[in-house]
Amino acid sequence: MVYRAIVYLTHFAAWEQQTFRAEIRASTRHFLAPAWVKLRLMRAVAVSLLIVLLSACDGGLLNNPYPAADEGKSILYTAFTERPKHLDPAQAYSENEYEFLAQIYAPPLQYHYLKRPYELIPLSASGMPTVRYLDKNHRPLPDNAPAEKIAFSVYEIRIKPNMRYQPHPAFARNMFDKHAQGKPEYHHVTPDDLRDIHALSDFKHSGTRAVTAADYVYQIKRLAHPQLHLPIFGVMGEYIVGLKDYAAALQQALKKNPDAFLDLNAYPLPGVQVVDEHTYRIEVHGKYPQFAYWLAMPFFAPMPHEAERFYAQPGMRERNLTLDWWPVGSGPYYLSENNPNQRMVLSRNPYYDSERYPAEGEAGDAQAGLLVDAGKSLPLIDRVIFSLEKETIPYWNKFLQGYYDASGISSDSFDQAVQVNIGGETTVTDEMNAQGIRLSTAVSTSTMYTGFNWLDPVVGGSSDRSRKLRQAIAIAVDFEEFVSIFANGRGIAAQSPLPPGIFGYREGKAGINHAVYDWVGSAPKRKPIEEARRLLAEAGYPNGLDAQTRQPLVINLDTTANGVGNKARLDWMRKQFDKINVQLVVRSTDYNRFQDKIRKGDTQMFYFGWNADYPDPENFLFLLHGAQAKVGKGGENAANYSNPEYDLLFDQMKNMENSPARQAIIDNMLEILRRDSPWLWGFHPKSYVLQHGWLYNVKPNVMANNKLKYWRVNAAQRDQLRRKWNQPVRWPLWLGMVVLLLFGGWMWRALRRREE
Repeated sequence: MVYRAIVYLTHFAAWEQQTFRAEIRASTRHFLAPAWVKLRLMRAVAVSLLIVLLSACDGGLLNNPYPAADEGKSILYTAFTERPKHLDPAQAYSENEYEFLAQIYAPPLQYHYLKRPYELIPLSASGMPTVRYLDKNHRPLPDNAPAEKIAFSVYEIRIKPNMRYQPHPAFARNMFDKHAQGKPEYHHVTPDDLRDIHALSDFKHSGTRAVTAADYVYQIKRLAHPQLHLPIFGVMGEYIVGLKDYAAALQQALKKNPDAFLDLNAYPLPGVQVVDEHTYRIEVHGKYPQFAYWLAMPFFAPMPHEAERFYAQPGMRERNLTLDWWPVGSGPYYLSENNPNQRMVLSRNPYYDSERYPAEGEAGDAQAGLLVDAGKSLPLIDRVIFSLEKETIPYWNKFLQGYYDASGISSDSFDQAVQVNIGGETTVTDEMNAQGIRLSTAVSTSTMYTGFNWLDPVVGGSSDRSRKLRQAIAIAVDFEEFVSIFANGRGIAAQSPLPPGIFGYREGKAGINHAVYDWVGSAPKRKPIEEARRLLAEAGYPNGLDAQTRQPLVINLDTTANGVGNKARLDWMRKQFDKINVQLVVRSTDYNRFQDKIRKGDTQMFYFGWNADYPDPENFLFLLHGAQAKVGKGGENAANYSNPEYDLLFDQMKNMENSPARQAIIDNMLEILRRDSPWLWGFHPKSYVLQHGWLYNVKPNVMANNKLKYWRVNAAQRDQLRRKWNQPVRWPLWLGMVVLLLFGGWMWRALRRREE
């Protein structure tokens, strides 16, 4: 009835407007017409207001950004802040790119969703890779052979049978032309054929095929493609046998015929071989157990050669028909809509049926309801809609209205969302709890630190004087206070380069930095500032003055931080140095200039951060390995720290399997670092995620980006709560209607008296 009334009144309003225009034309001939014109106008406005009122009485939500047809469907609603630059797995290496790629591609391995510490398990592989060791003459070695005798490691990977790619026009086969029946339908298109093609969905036909071992080999070859930007070629070129020479061969082939399609199948790569349809081998130099972690990244996911040939055709790139816009994967989802200025949509791959929800986790997972879906086929959600949100406030408000299923927490909204009880436990506020919103937290596998340049004559080097100076500064700079003030408590002060969740990290008293902390009761406590002043005096700077020259000690901090937001942080850092009467000079610069100074060693102190490529201690401890120094060696050791004892232990540790023996070596390495203090260890950030009560199976996993396939939504509960939280406020409309009616009655009487 409401709908019929709206339709009737809409037609009536249109008739009123038509009559109103006629009255205006007639007003030039009749002196009394303007009065009737006013009456017509009032009546049209009243009818329009009635339409709005009746619409508000309808059951739909006026502020719902999604179509009503999507109600009750298994859809996850989330957001992205900027367009991913690369969706080609050979080129992508950013977090916002992996947010999509990890759902689309299925590399051989993945991280267990629930277990901690992080554990590698098969994804598209039927089991964990087998590893054989060879000497320099390619003769087999026993599994326990010393690392120095191992010249090559051969990884053999067997993939699951019957895996299939997403639907894609590259796999479409001609079924109508008897002369080309069974051949690829869209592998000989011309720019004219693409005139009406703007997305993959514009192609009339699509197809699929089974994933083979050759597809994995093809993707590894793409890591050396001369026409692609390849972020890991430098690393893999050192390990995968023949990859550097392979890149040179491809470069020569491209020079000979720059306009031809570069068919990688025509060029063999010695270190990567197909054994059979479901098995392939990768040969790497030396012993490199961390290579298994790389097999969990999209770099090593399968790539069908048909897709690359399809996108290489003339006219494709001009229409953004490339792997960077339309990836081709065999994972649980595929990109069905790509409008980076508005939204991006992942849809369930109808051919994905090779994975089940895990049946085990760590202690407490069962009680938390994380094993309810054990054994169910993945993914548990049919569609994921990413909407573009450039500002945090609209994102946050839509989350509170129920239009996003999960959300991070900005600093502006932190106090509204989170509270800390007397015991230090973080929970959601009463307001959030009343909406059924839950909080999940996890310490990131990353570290934010301030480094000392080991080459600097004042703060660097291994002398007692410089070491005690660094230790004094480490005590004075209170990172617990920094986390509390500037990160809303979202982080933990670091005791070493290793964050929680990484093998080698120790909890409690066994893991504290004794150069900076004392163990008091059941927690570490930063040493008093008097201890820092004592160390400073022993270093030759009593009360911050050089004992020989009587000049104040001045230390320079190089950073890219500038602007209003960072001023408070830099002022805080100066105050930390003021505690020991040391002057800190902040030298802010742009990123390129900062990087140049780091490369040349023209710094004293600098602010840096590191996020793990893979959850192995080697990926953090190599940042202080002498062979990785920035100056002269171009490595990642930005502090240029050098200690022969530490370097020797690192070389022993880096290729070991996780074991008590490896833990003992790591313990010794960390004690050396804590004594030398080449960094202010800073803090490890902590991620906070809020999710509505209708979203299930959410457990933070900072290493695995393919988490969406495990999540589940209760769409009926979501629809019910959305309606409850977003009911329109109708009383202003009713009040306006009453005022309009009273005004209309007064106007009618006034005009009637005038007419009479």
